[in-house]
Amino acid sequence: MPHDHAHHAGPDGDRRVALAVGVNIVLTVAQVVGGLLSGSLALIADALHNLSDALSLIIALVARRIARRPADDQMTFGYGRAEVVAALVNLTTLIVLGLFLIYEGIGRLFDPQPIDGWIVVILAAIALVVDLVTAFLTYAMAKGSMNIRAAFLHNLADALGSVGVIVAGTLVLLYDWRLVDPIVTLAIAAYILWHGVAEIGPAIRLLMLGTPPEVETGAVREAIDGVEGVARISHLHLWQIDEGKTSVEARVVLIAGSDPVATARAVKAELHDRFGIAHATVEPQQD
Repeated sequence: MPHDHAHHAGPDGDRRVALAVGVNIVLTVAQVVGGLLSGSLALIADALHNLSDALSLIIALVARRIARRPADDQMTFGYGRAEVVAALVNLTTLIVLGLFLIYEGIGRLFDPQPIDGWIVVILAAIALVVDLVTAFLTYAMAKGSMNIRAAFLHNLADALGSVGVIVAGTLVLLYDWRLVDPIVTLAIAAYILWHGVAEIGPAIRLLMLGTPPEVETGAVREAIDGVEGVARISHLHLWQIDEGKTSVEARVVLIAGSDPVATARAVKAELHDRFGIAHATVEPQQD
């Protein structure tokens, strides 16, 4: 059930996101250097994913601040969709990155490179700690923001990727099995793509003015039809303004003798009570 609520944590949330950006950038630089020194494509793949997380958090941070702007003459619904636009950009970039890593990983399958396993294991272990810290910083905000939720899920994916890199480095140290590096790279890429594709659908749906996934149009229509004084619905639109606000526009034909003001008020009350919809425009008309 959608509810109109402020899901922005304010300056404290911004500080958490900024701190998460900082630790991810430091980690990315360390992983890239380590990957080049060790020859590990999996470590560089994990670094690129961390960089994408840092960039996505920067975009999310800017979008959070834009989204807090009040409605004005140019944006009468407000700026809440800034976060959704940012999420779409971030997820599209993530999918492109996953495809690139698959291309690189397949190339390494046919041409395995020597790897310094110790550098890989040490840096991946540090990455795992940073990923868990970042996930902790963003966990609370992930419940109310598509952007932050995506970043949180990506950091969990990073943590699993770091575990995979540790396993790859360990197998190289023990058995000199170089093929494990591109195999882990392909696994990380597949996981990135899985998350990206799963998250991008809701963002596109919202920007395309789709109905909220948790509210059925038929249920809304039935609820309005059941209000006393309503004969039928001649026009109905249901869409999300942003992640926290759902809007309804309805034109209802009244039963002869019904009070249009009272009926419209009753329809709005029904929408609010059953679906948590506070933004409703109801236009009553006589048959």
